Amino acid sequence: MRTRTQVPPRLVLASASPARRKLLQAAGIEPEVLVSGIDESDIHVATAEELCLELARRKAQAVADRVLAAIVAGQLPPGETLVLGCDSVLEFQGEVYGKPGDASEAVKRWQRMRGDWGVLHTGHCLIKGDVRAAAVASTVVHFADITDEEIAAYVATGEPLNVAGGFTIDGIGGAFVERIEGNAGTVIGLSLPLFRELLADLGHSITELWSVR
Repeated sequence: MRTRTQVPPRLVLASASPARRKLLQAAGIEPEVLVSGIDESDIHVATAEELCLELARRKAQAVADRVLAAIVAGQLPPGETLVLGCDSVLEFQGEVYGKPGDASEAVKRWQRMRGDWGVLHTGHCLIKGDVRAAAVASTVVHFADITDEEIAAYVATGEPLNVAGGFTIDGIGGAFVERIEGNAGTVIGLSLPLFRELLADLGHSITELWSVR
C-alpha cells in the first residue's frame, strides 16, 4: 500500500486533446502532456475497435520511449512513469470515421448521421516500463435529426473538423446529440472507469494520482 510520504507516479498523457486533459483534471489528476506525432496513415486493421486500439498503443509507446530517453539523459527526474495513449473513432453503418478531412466531408457525414446512430470507440493504452494494459470502451451515440442549415452553421464553427466522427458532446455539437448509451467520457475521448481498471492492472490505484489528497 502506498503511503502519503511516497512520491506518486508521473502520468504522461500522449495526446494533444484538450478534452482528454480536462477530463483528467476534473477527476483530480494533473497530467503532463506530450504529443506522440506518430504516422497514422500506415495502419491497416479489420475493425474500428482494432484501429483505435492500435493507434492508442502506438501513441503511448512513442511517448513512453521519449520519456525513457529523457530520464536516461537526465532531462527528466527518475521515478515511476505512466504513459496513457488514447484514440477515438466513430463506427457508422459499417464505416469508420476519424476526423473529417475538410468542411465538405463534415457536411456530408452529418447529412448521413442525422436522425441515426453510431458507436464511438475509444482505445486506451497505459504503459509502465515494459508492461502495458490496453482496452477499448464503446458508447452508442444517437444523433438528432438536424436541418441542413444547422449542419452548415455547425461545420462553419470549425469544431467538427477537429474531432473523431465530426461531433462533440461537450462542446457546440452537444445540442445535436439526443442521447448516448454508455460512458460519456468515452465519447469525449477518455473513459475514466476504464482508465481506473487499466491502472489496477498495472498495480496502481487512481487515488494515487489525485493532485489533492
